[in-house]
Amino acid sequence: MARGIQVSAKAARFQESVIREMSRVCAREQGVNLAQGFPDFAAPLPMKEAACRAIGADINQYAVTWGAPRLRTAIAARTSAYNRIPVDPDRDVTVCCGATEAMIAALLAVLDPGDEVVIFEPFYENYGPDCILSGATPRMVRLAAPDWSLDERALRAAFGPRTRAIIVNTPHNPTGKVFTRAELELIARLCLEHDCLAITDEIYEYILYDGSEHLSLATLPGMAERTITISGLSKTWSATGWRIGWCIAPPPLSGAIRKVHDFLTVGAPAPLQEAAADALAFPQSYFDDLARDYRERRDLLATVLRETGFGVHLPRGAYYIMTDISGLTRKDDVSFAMELVARGGVACVPGSSFFLDPADGRAIVRFCFAKKRETLERAALVLRERLGAR
Repeated sequence: MARGIQVSAKAARFQESVIREMSRVCAREQGVNLAQGFPDFAAPLPMKEAACRAIGADINQYAVTWGAPRLRTAIAARTSAYNRIPVDPDRDVTVCCGATEAMIAALLAVLDPGDEVVIFEPFYENYGPDCILSGATPRMVRLAAPDWSLDERALRAAFGPRTRAIIVNTPHNPTGKVFTRAELELIARLCLEHDCLAITDEIYEYILYDGSEHLSLATLPGMAERTITISGLSKTWSATGWRIGWCIAPPPLSGAIRKVHDFLTVGAPAPLQEAAADALAFPQSYFDDLARDYRERRDLLATVLRETGFGVHLPRGAYYIMTDISGLTRKDDVSFAMELVARGGVACVPGSSFFLDPADGRAIVRFCFAKKRETLERAALVLRERLGAR
């Protein structure tokens, strides 16, 4: 590299997203994309029509930096009703460019270099780089397959004098774990004991199976004033490209998040915020149908994966299936994934991208089932042709 041309030490410590790289490889190989977590079916028509009306009404300039008032009111209403978190739309809500920006804005707002953040492993791949960018040190706590159970002793050991926050993702990407009340109560006790914050990623909060229930950590005693709750439009309303997410936090935290958000992105797309406000008011039948349709997709893909030799960890939430490939191959996860997608195959995500030490994920790959039935059936055909029935 030429003298004087340097990249930051932070940027040198992580690579681009493996998940999004697998989408690029899949496109090159003309494969079936079960890697990246986006639906390949249409977003709800009433929401799209609302966006068109907003554009036609010339709502095309900056919204209020921390969110259009109508959307903040809709977020407050839905969060109060579903999550049972009392929300002041004027003081507690920050609308961001997706839950991804909401997370980094929150971390930059509350963390200083030297702080530690507790993260459950396997973890959504953004959390590691987010810690690096905010100057914090991640402290990993392993969830144990096959049910991704939480070990209380390991969690307690992760908390210490430098612990500033814990990230809780429920329903969980990549495992599909839904944290139980008992687990969340343990997390709350530790946050109170160590005077630290909880940052919850609840983007899959409506996508639940087998009687699972979503519980927001902020509703537990003592947690409202120390929890930042993150969600967004992407998953529940099948609009990952709209980049509408939000943080809900008490005013002292919201004030800091809003300042960071302002200088990260200024604001989320104004006409899409108006459409999002309509979407948040959809009837209960929309959410019931969403969960039912995803359960059918989950069961279809899980059946095919079992038939073709994968060890399937059936998710209780979100729209991913974690699988064990040790019964299929001696190859590592990356080699297996690249071989599987080659020449019109099926794209998955190597499990190593979900662990601090890549070796811990070498026998794991993740599949996404947020796809049309015909997409899943095409993937099933390819998997059966390549791997055969077991």
